[in-house]
Amino acid sequence: MKRNELALSLAGLLLASTSGIALAQDTTPAPQGQAQSAKQLQTITVTGSAVPRIDVETPSPVTVITAEQIERSGLKTVSDVVRAISADNSGSIPTAFTAGFAAGSAGVALRGLTVNSTLVLIDGRRSASYALADDGQRSFVDLNTIPVVAIERIDVLKDGASSLYGADAIAGVVNIILKPSYKGGEATAEIGTSQHGGGTTKRFTGLLGGGDMEKDGHNAYISVEYQKDNPIRTKDRDFPFNTADLSRIGGNNLIQGQPSLNLGSTYGTVTPAMLSRPGDLNSGVPLDGAVAQPLRPCGSDSTLVTNDPFNPGSYCAQNQSGEFTEIAPEQERLGLYGRFTIKLNDSATVYLAASYYQNEVQATAVPTQIQASTPNNTNSITLPPTLANGALNPNNPFAAQGQYALINYAFPELQFGAIDNTNHNLRVAAGVKGRAWDWDYDSAVVINHTWLDISNFGFLNYNQLLSDINNGTYSFINPAANSKATINALAPTLDKTSTTDMDSIDFRASRELWDLDGGPMGLGLGTDFRHEKQHDPDLNPDLAAQGLGIAHTIGKRNVYGAYAELDMPLLQSLELDLSARFDHYSDFGNNTSPKAGFKWKPFDMLAVRGTYSKGFRAPSFAENGSSAAEGFTTFTPPPDFQAAHGGNGYVQPYPLGFLTEANHAIKPEKSQSYTFGIVLQPWQPISLSLDYYDIKKEGVIVPADSSAVLDAYFAGQPLPPNTGIVLDNPDPQFPNALPRPIVVEALYVNENRLETTGMDVDLRGDFKFNGNWRWISELNATQIFEWNLFLQDGSEQRFVGTHGPYALSSGAGTPRTRASWANSVIWGALTVTGTAYYTSGISLEVPDIASGCFSTNTVTGANFPASCHMSSITTFDLTGSYDFNEHVSIFGSILNAFDRKPPLDPINYAALNYNPTYGYSGIVGRFFNIGVKVKM
Repeated sequence: MKRNELALSLAGLLLASTSGIALAQDTTPAPQGQAQSAKQLQTITVTGSAVPRIDVETPSPVTVITAEQIERSGLKTVSDVVRAISADNSGSIPTAFTAGFAAGSAGVALRGLTVNSTLVLIDGRRSASYALADDGQRSFVDLNTIPVVAIERIDVLKDGASSLYGADAIAGVVNIILKPSYKGGEATAEIGTSQHGGGTTKRFTGLLGGGDMEKDGHNAYISVEYQKDNPIRTKDRDFPFNTADLSRIGGNNLIQGQPSLNLGSTYGTVTPAMLSRPGDLNSGVPLDGAVAQPLRPCGSDSTLVTNDPFNPGSYCAQNQSGEFTEIAPEQERLGLYGRFTIKLNDSATVYLAASYYQNEVQATAVPTQIQASTPNNTNSITLPPTLANGALNPNNPFAAQGQYALINYAFPELQFGAIDNTNHNLRVAAGVKGRAWDWDYDSAVVINHTWLDISNFGFLNYNQLLSDINNGTYSFINPAANSKATINALAPTLDKTSTTDMDSIDFRASRELWDLDGGPMGLGLGTDFRHEKQHDPDLNPDLAAQGLGIAHTIGKRNVYGAYAELDMPLLQSLELDLSARFDHYSDFGNNTSPKAGFKWKPFDMLAVRGTYSKGFRAPSFAENGSSAAEGFTTFTPPPDFQAAHGGNGYVQPYPLGFLTEANHAIKPEKSQSYTFGIVLQPWQPISLSLDYYDIKKEGVIVPADSSAVLDAYFAGQPLPPNTGIVLDNPDPQFPNALPRPIVVEALYVNENRLETTGMDVDLRGDFKFNGNWRWISELNATQIFEWNLFLQDGSEQRFVGTHGPYALSSGAGTPRTRASWANSVIWGALTVTGTAYYTSGISLEVPDIASGCFSTNTVTGANFPASCHMSSITTFDLTGSYDFNEHVSIFGSILNAFDRKPPLDPINYAALNYNPTYGYSGIVGRFFNIGVKVKM
């Protein structure tokens, strides 16, 4: 099916199905007095507009998710709810991606424009970003630290909104609206678990409030929530999601060939060797004719392999990825939120709201390898025949012959990159709102501070490693004999605390002006000031830890903004909306963002709407502060370079570091966006919206082109300006050959532009029948037509339907279609909801890395799988509740009720053979949950 046929066919089907009942609507006009009264009662402020409205349908498309919808869905966190929106796409961050730069967090990426192009608000105001930047570059709000119990609704503005909210709203806005007041009390307790093991969830929530604003002049309430999720281990799932050996279905065996691939087992492998550089234990080369052998007997969790095509001799092959990793980390959330509101008089109220949320994520990892490329190359490390005290080395089986031993080893006591991250978020907001001199005003002060306590485990201290090898302190022969003190000294815990701050004050006002043919003209004005700050120190400042590069982000700035909006009902059927905002940033200068929109209702059942806007994204502190970040990817050197080294282990695929530093001359990203759509309501219970979008972004901030740097190096040409390469030690077997690069250095640059187009479909039906029956049906779908990146050299990369942009966090890809369809049946005290979630399949091509299929069998060269395609994903959730009386009810859910497995995805680097961004519910499997709610 062509890229736009699905959306157009769906639109035609929905229009055809509703046209037959259009005559059923009540067209009797209400009396003028009643109509005017209804307008006064229904005036509300909608996300994306500074002017209170009577009609909630604005020129911009807004999807509203109510607290009742969240409850019916069975989803428990803001992250789950928001990331289930069909417009969320590539660049979205799942909590399960614990190996990423922003480990422990969750972020939303509307339109696939990464998490830094979607603005997340709480009650219409900004929040502090997560203290770690995604991929060391992109700042975003962690969805795991937003109150859930106190939510009244979530507004999702799927349109550019820089004209009101400023930076970061290029792809849209997610506005979490909390309850303004609450009376009564309720508590829930629930437990859930996966049918296939792991993931047991325990959750408690409470909400208590009192005071009547009209009678008492005040209201106060407090909410509390606690949730503990146990980990799900990879070994508890079936093939192919529990192993790195896919040879039985035509894939690669990443277990076999471990010594050549520098993936040692916990039983170790040694090969008789000599030093190519006397005195340098990192210069070992095997003796002529030498073969590898296990350092100690293979255990039950390994397999003895002899003379495989990669290695002469034998070794203990181990399924480390399947045995030691996790599908979902252990997670514990605790949150408190309270709000106190006082009615000063009939036209003014003041409030104070405060929240504290703590989210802890703990994740395990594979055993730490002795082999590493950075910051010191230990791939050719050797055990000496004698120790520093002159005694024979008990770890070297060739010591008696005076030979060195090349060692390949994984430490069974250590987990490489295991984490324990606890994010604390403290937010206080105080404000006053009311009406004076025909103006509605709203002013608030927000103080938001986050601190992230980070502990990383399993990184070897280089100097201690050499000391232990020379002195025989660590026993490779008998790991059980090593003391805890020895282990702690060899790989000390790396700790740091990173912080962010977002303090703001704003004033907003709106009023009606003169009457036009369609009603009163509305004017909205606003001004704000905010102070932003981030301090994320380096976890490895002295480069003592092996396998860990540089990553720090430090910056602060002040932002001043002012905006205005004019809403003009020119005719009863035609509305025009104009808005603009001016921002001044202390670190890069000024920006102006205009927007224009219209809505035309030729008749009651149909509205046509559209917008044009300009937006921008301010550079993050990682991009223009005092910052640097080093990431790694698996790199395969060019064939001629491999040939010059005899195709040995030195030139096999290895981790290549990319060090990107802030550029103080960087400019903000700029965007232009268009939307055009229709809203159709042929009958009161049914509403349908179809909205087309087109977003163009220029000056996209990216690291300078690393491929150009590498091409120049391998060709012997001068490197591009403002770039550099850190070289490895010479190849011990070919010391005169060109050394391999281990780090590529570059600055962030405004290099690329992108364009994405697509369509959103939202359909809602709410039918009430005799006998106390009610049926609610809600369809939410997004189809992407194009998602293209244009590079400086003029080339174009097309990502929609592929695994690109692969360089983004988790490499999840850009599926063409995402959709959800929820159907709820309410019969008296019983509510049952079934929700189907669909994500289209994607090819295993990676346009930003290489041409052709990115997944191949390295021996035969054949595509794997043969289709070079990841299948579509469809899951179904079933939830329900029953009210025994007005005080007690029970609820439960069966998530992924049909136990659909995720499709095979052998190239996603955030998980083992599946895609955690879109296939997470599949790998979890059928999940049962049951709970009870008590109301006072």
